[in-house]
Amino acid sequence: MESRSTRRVFMGQALGVSTALGLAQSAALAQAAEPAAAPASSAEMPQGKIGNLSVSRMLLGGNLLTHYTHSRDLKYVYNLAAHYNTDEKILETLAVAEEHGINTLSIHTVPQALSVLRKHRRERGGKMQWIICSTVMPDQDWEGYKRNIRELADDGTDAIYLWGVTADRLVAEGKVDWIAKAVEFAQEQGIPSGVGGHDIRVIVECEKQKVPTDFYIKTFHHHRYPSAPRPDELTATIREIPGYWCLNPDEVIACMKTVEKPWIAFKVMAAGAIPPQDAFSYAFNSGADHVLAGMFDFEIADDAALIREILPGVQRERPWRS
Repeated sequence: MESRSTRRVFMGQALGVSTALGLAQSAALAQAAEPAAAPASSAEMPQGKIGNLSVSRMLLGGNLLTHYTHSRDLKYVYNLAAHYNTDEKILETLAVAEEHGINTLSIHTVPQALSVLRKHRRERGGKMQWIICSTVMPDQDWEGYKRNIRELADDGTDAIYLWGVTADRLVAEGKVDWIAKAVEFAQEQGIPSGVGGHDIRVIVECEKQKVPTDFYIKTFHHHRYPSAPRPDELTATIREIPGYWCLNPDEVIACMKTVEKPWIAFKVMAAGAIPPQDAFSYAFNSGADHVLAGMFDFEIADDAALIREILPGVQRERPWRS
């Protein structure tokens, strides 16, 4: 009986130790599986002025929020972004961006996305500023364009710009007067009005014809990445090469040196092909006043920290224009 009792005690003690170890291990694994908390913002984001707006040097891009990802031929990414960036996740993303000093976003007139922006501002007390472009073509539906711009202004939009796709086409068709007309109508609503573009000719012609834009949103990135255009492709049109959005960065740098309006550079990472540190440094050192970056919520803290790290050491020939 003594030996049997001793064995029973031993087994009970062993099971107790095993259970305790198992619980401890499970707790450790669960803790490791939890996502790391985003680091708190250590400083406010530097800002510049666009019209009467104080705008963070980094803006939150809207394409990921509207699920329109430039993913080249990887079509599944559109569906992936739509499943990840639910309305609630977009609200979380806006809140995280504000926590890290990003006070402005740029987005298209996608109804569902605009609905989420309203909720962020009106129901959750969000302070994010909106720079929005209408996808209505002013030369094809002037009354519709004016109606859309009035609606955006009445909705609390902080600045408006002419969609780059529209401006590219209008310049190609020799209709710069329509760009000026669109810019001036938005200004009549009492808010800053800008012009977007992928083609550098948009900036060249607007400056030549003295379009009274308050700012430009222009694509800009270098070509040091695998899917960038090669020298023999530099005469191709934008739509014939899916892997770039800035055909000739040196030409953009030279042109923007002469431009005194604020410049928001977008597609600086060539839709994810260029690492953020490389992209942001190149943009600011080359003369951009702000960068517009599409980011998922889990990327914001690191990217905002990079901006604060990069800006003090920027060396640029173009003066800050905002």
